Amino acid sequence: MEALTWTGSMSWLNPVLWLAVGIMAVAYVVQIMLSFIPAAGVRTIGTGGVAAANQGITGLIGKVGAYGFFASLGLVVLYLLAGVVMGTGAGIIGGMSRQFVPVWIALIVTFALSIKFKRKLGLYGKLFDSTVGMIGFALVMFWVFTGILGGVFDLVITHDSLSQVSGMKNKLPGTALARAEPADYQWFLLGGDNLARDVFSRLIKGSWVVIQIAPMATIFAFMVGITLGLPAGYYGGKLDVFLSFLANLILAFPVILIFYLLVTPEIVLTGLPSYMAIVLFVFPLVFLAVLLNSRLYTQPSLRTPVMIVILGVIGWLYLSMISNDGALVKTLTYEIPGLPTFLDLFDIGPGLLVVFVAVVFVNAPTVFRIVRGLALDIKTRDYVAAAQTRGEGPWYIMLWEILPNARGPLIVDFCLRIGYTTILLGTLGFFGLGLESESPDWGTTINAGRRLLSLYPHAAIAPALALLSLVLGLNLLADGLREESLRD
Repeated sequence: MEALTWTGSMSWLNPVLWLAVGIMAVAYVVQIMLSFIPAAGVRTIGTGGVAAANQGITGLIGKVGAYGFFASLGLVVLYLLAGVVMGTGAGIIGGMSRQFVPVWIALIVTFALSIKFKRKLGLYGKLFDSTVGMIGFALVMFWVFTGILGGVFDLVITHDSLSQVSGMKNKLPGTALARAEPADYQWFLLGGDNLARDVFSRLIKGSWVVIQIAPMATIFAFMVGITLGLPAGYYGGKLDVFLSFLANLILAFPVILIFYLLVTPEIVLTGLPSYMAIVLFVFPLVFLAVLLNSRLYTQPSLRTPVMIVILGVIGWLYLSMISNDGALVKTLTYEIPGLPTFLDLFDIGPGLLVVFVAVVFVNAPTVFRIVRGLALDIKTRDYVAAAQTRGEGPWYIMLWEILPNARGPLIVDFCLRIGYTTILLGTLGFFGLGLESESPDWGTTINAGRRLLSLYPHAAIAPALALLSLVLGLNLLADGLREESLRD
């Protein structure tokens, strides 16, 4: 079977695409260069006339660039649609587009429902009034759906991400399998890596690793930062000084050095990451307990059963997270028993636990400082004084008056911090810290492919572009949310 080209039978469109991309690039470069050239003849002709003339030239070039951009975007969409219909007949891009059909369907349904009911969805619905926000949301949800549908349900991948296929070592994208069975997928769409594994399938599986860790680690970091930042900003005084000192102490260390220290085998064997997990993972439980108690404080008959049920379930999940093989902490010399194995809902692998703890530990101080600053500002507002006059308790004011009015900046920072966490995960994987050497996460894959980057760049470039697109989408999503929250 012959190898695939990038566009297959759609190659007749390639010159048109390159022409559109070239026009767009030249127009934007010229527009940028004109912005550095001072306007001539301002004193003789007049400011208004010169401004109008320059704006006309700049506007014309801008329109040309815009037309080039939309033409390029339209051609890319045409390639993808042709791929959905023709599959590998449209080349490598067509083959990948066909594999992503479940993802396209999920994206279309999500956007259709969100746009239809956007007026009822609050800030999330307003996001669809922002072009930048919609693009960012589309990029993020593309990888979320890819991680779930491809990483969990195997609906996108073409081969087992760990299986090695004879003769496919370092093969270029589109290479056909020499001795493939009729039931097997016939090509390595993005080529093979240095261990003859399918780069495309490892890319998809790697997205699930990122989607699992980055948002959850960010949520836990926010729980720590909110739980400590609110009282520090609201009460002030010695508590604020002490907590701020701890946050600044952690932030004073280089991030990569902290990661390296936490994930080294010698530190892991001391049980330090397990102790840190016990402390850091308890903050969501504390936050939820205080939240429910402050809200239902005047209804003790309802508060007690609600707290018992909800905190019981959350406590069970907490013990399941920190327990591994029936032990809370396991070292070479001692072991602290944990949740019995038959009650343990899931086990987080030692490598994954260390990475999770390291990411939460590094991000929490920054979240703390943001929440503290917002609390210092909002506690002076009139509605806070009104709540104090009503006799509301401090935690009620913090959680039900201050925190909701700080949601805009926190939501924006949450999106940005997921992007930072994604980069940190990629950095850890690139340096071979924490995660297993066979993990398909993007950082580990980039590290494995960089050794042959000059000869076979596909193995490293594919996960690097995936990492770039996800972080770009999160940044654009944050920009869209910031824009809409300022209008709110």
